[in-house]
Amino acid sequence: MSTIFQVKDLCFKYPHSTENTIKSISFSVESGTIFGLLGPSGAGKSTTQKLLTKLLTGYTGSILYKGQDLSSYNKSYYENVGVGFEMPVHFNKLTAMENLKYFAGLYQKTIDYEALLKRVGLYDARNQAVGEFSKGMKIRLNFVRALLNDPDVLFLDEPTNGLDPKNAKIVKDILIELKNQGKTIFISTHLMGDVEQLCDQVVFITKGKISDVATPRELKLKYGKKEVYVEYLNGHSREKQTFSLDSIGVNPDFLTLIKNAPIETIHSGETSMEDIFIKVTGEAKYE
Repeated sequence: MSTIFQVKDLCFKYPHSTENTIKSISFSVESGTIFGLLGPSGAGKSTTQKLLTKLLTGYTGSILYKGQDLSSYNKSYYENVGVGFEMPVHFNKLTAMENLKYFAGLYQKTIDYEALLKRVGLYDARNQAVGEFSKGMKIRLNFVRALLNDPDVLFLDEPTNGLDPKNAKIVKDILIELKNQGKTIFISTHLMGDVEQLCDQVVFITKGKISDVATPRELKLKYGKKEVYVEYLNGHSREKQTFSLDSIGVNPDFLTLIKNAPIETIHSGETSMEDIFIKVTGEAKYE
């Protein structure tokens, strides 16, 4: 894999703001990976995405895309980039197909979006006015639109928020397939289950600064407890014991318990991504 984005000492301030929204952040993203941009609302995630997609300029520091300064790219950059905003914006009086046909006309190359409509369960509603769509249908249409130009890099904001588990799984399966094809995908979400299932690496942004960068596994090892707890029956009562993972294979109490007691469950002390979010950012997830 090669580095597709290299961000160094990036700072940005909105014109009427008294302080920087982005405060000297640095990170790199490898091609063919799913990269999570995480943090509380207002932390700077969306601003960072807008800088990486050239929707905002006037920053200090540097952003390199494929080793070249991002500011040196012209409009052809957008031929290789797909963006799915959190709040879908569609032409509500047009049908799904009319919407997609219009946006497809903005690109030199496009995918077979009818096939993708079938994949996400919208093909039967393709000639229906989008204004009549449910929230979940609009989110799925937004996802299809982000993929219209077969982008090398995909930026998605809350791609499964508002979807039922079945349709969320379809979207996540497609994202994994795209990654396996070598696409690079940025995801900003508050759904920590998606982060754990999808992301190869995550960066936590808190108040415009990076508070941690790691893989989900590294975060769980870092913030989790090295212990297991065992639930078992003792007569008619249910009891629980906790054991350290250190030398558990020769712990006589643990070995005696699992050998002789009716075991109901065994769990590790693995910390959830929700708990990690709060620990790393110092704030509740939906604050």
